[in-house]
Amino acid sequence: MKDFSKELSFKTSRSSGAGGQNVNKVETSVTVLWLVAESEFFNDYQKELIQNKLKNRINAEGYMFLTVSESRTQLMNKNKAIEKIIDLVNKALIVPKKRLATKPSKGQKQKRLDTKKKISEKKDNRKFKF
Repeated sequence: MKDFSKELSFKTSRSSGAGGQNVNKVETSVTVLWLVAESEFFNDYQKELIQNKLKNRINAEGYMFLTVSESRTQLMNKNKAIEKIIDLVNKALIVPKKRLATKPSKGQKQKRLDTKKKISEKKDNRKFKF
């Protein structure tokens, strides 16, 4: 879990939602910007993983962005934004294990065939026989 918060830059703007008249005069919404390609914390493979998995959050200039306006204070929104972007990047770096193809055992095959036979007999017994 890498903390690359030193590479982040921030923009503030007026946020919508709760806050009453305060919303119209205070810039509490925080947008975090991070230039993925210029990062010194990650190697080329990790940068490629991040760019592939989070491509919908990365713009044409290569900046990854995230906007947070959950709280009524700028500082809390900034802290949440840092937390969220670090969490997103750390999740993007996880490479899932490859699935190994397996075959069903003899017991499983026999159990499936027995179940099919029982159901078939049950339905066969419902038919009217002369």
